[in-house]
Amino acid sequence: MSSAQTAPSRIFAIRTTAGQEKNVALLIERRCIAKNIPVKAIISPTDVSGYVFLEASGPNIVNLAIEEIKHVKGWVAGKVEFEDIMRFIMPKPVVEVIEVNDKVEIVSGPFKGMQAKVTRVDRAKAEVTLELLEAPYTLPITIHAEQVKVISRAETPKPEAKESEKEQKTDIFEAFSKLEEE
Repeated sequence: MSSAQTAPSRIFAIRTTAGQEKNVALLIERRCIAKNIPVKAIISPTDVSGYVFLEASGPNIVNLAIEEIKHVKGWVAGKVEFEDIMRFIMPKPVVEVIEVNDKVEIVSGPFKGMQAKVTRVDRAKAEVTLELLEAPYTLPITIHAEQVKVISRAETPKPEAKESEKEQKTDIFEAFSKLEEE
């Protein structure tokens, strides 16, 4: 009676050249398949720059998987908890990402393919109110947030512009104080 017990797997962080994470993940995958290295998972989240995560039973397996691979700088000593990388794996709801004044494209429904500007976001109902940019007149529509895709973010005012507004206000206040003195 024999029972095959496998070592508990751990997650290891592999340091890579920034921007080459996907290439490194593909190279590691090919090596693991070719040399039959028992790596259980390779994760390359887009939110984490310069790192690829491997799930393996030990550091010796990680060393076999990454040795002499281009753009690999090494691996971080220590254990990475699954909960730490879970937030990068789980998709974020679209309604959490959308902000007022974002430019979006409608991906389903009767207005599919049209571009619009977000005027209101109702996070509780997961709905967005849009103004169609391609319509000859202002046409506000309310649709589910899953039916849109963000094309570009709303521009945030630059701090320099805020400073110039403060300067203008002080000039106005100076003018009023001069008038009061006269």
